[in-house]
Amino acid sequence: MKSMLLLVCFAAFAFVTQAQTAASTPAPKAEEVIQLKETSYDFGKIPQGRPVTHNFEIVNTGKEPLMLDNVQASCGCTTPEWSKEAIQPGATSIIKVGYNSATEGAFNKTITIIYNTNQTKTLKITGTVYKAPTTSAPVNASLSLLKNN
Repeated sequence: MKSMLLLVCFAAFAFVTQAQTAASTPAPKAEEVIQLKETSYDFGKIPQGRPVTHNFEIVNTGKEPLMLDNVQASCGCTTPEWSKEAIQPGATSIIKVGYNSATEGAFNKTITIIYNTNQTKTLKITGTVYKAPTTSAPVNASLSLLKNN
């Protein structure tokens, strides 16, 4: 009976050790086929109501033509534009990202690039929108006095 219990304990120990070894082995990494010249851009301070854009450059470092399946922004105030044509090996392409600065305050938005069916890269844009004056110059009160005379 003791030998049977010892055998079961030994088998359970071997099974747990094997499971941990298999779980700790990293999966093989897919070949990087896309290189981003930059992954984030800070617009700094921009006036409210003035849309801004930035071009992110990407390079196909793979050996096959690269198709961008989708480029998706985290909200409707951010709009990405990209070529639907294949990017040839060694060639570059542009993803133009626009931000509609309608809302005052700081912003932090992400843009997800989906390529090769299931691989992704993330871009980030940040900045601060300040309330722009309603007129280009302050109203001169003495001007109305002059018009009345």
